[in-house]
Amino acid sequence: MGYAVEKSDERWREELTPEQFAVLREAATERPWTGELLDESRAGLYTCAACGAELFKSGTKFDSHCGWPSFYESVRPEAVELIEDRSHGMVRTEVRCASCGSHLGHVFPDGFGTPTGDRYCMNSIALDFVPET
Repeated sequence: MGYAVEKSDERWREELTPEQFAVLREAATERPWTGELLDESRAGLYTCAACGAELFKSGTKFDSHCGWPSFYESVRPEAVELIEDRSHGMVRTEVRCASCGSHLGHVFPDGFGTPTGDRYCMNSIALDFVPET
């Protein structure tokens, strides 16, 4: 798939921290309960830390007690790309930024009590937060 934002690995390495590169470009996962945005509760917008694309509204964030920021839907269906992930001996659905292809986390159908039933379990380091003004 051709993304609106395409850069070489060398360019991504120049622009991202080593930890961000590992998660966003190599699909690593940050340790649970360590992300800066886990307890963020202000109104605002969550964007891709790699390219700035709008991904999630604060009103869709909920505490899933999983150790990572969780949302029940993306800002628009076309804001994220969902890809089958068969790594680590299991089948999951990977979530990538539709603008740059960066790995954000995974979505699970266990968001009980949410309007969609989904839990977008995102790496905090893959997101930036823009507070509402």
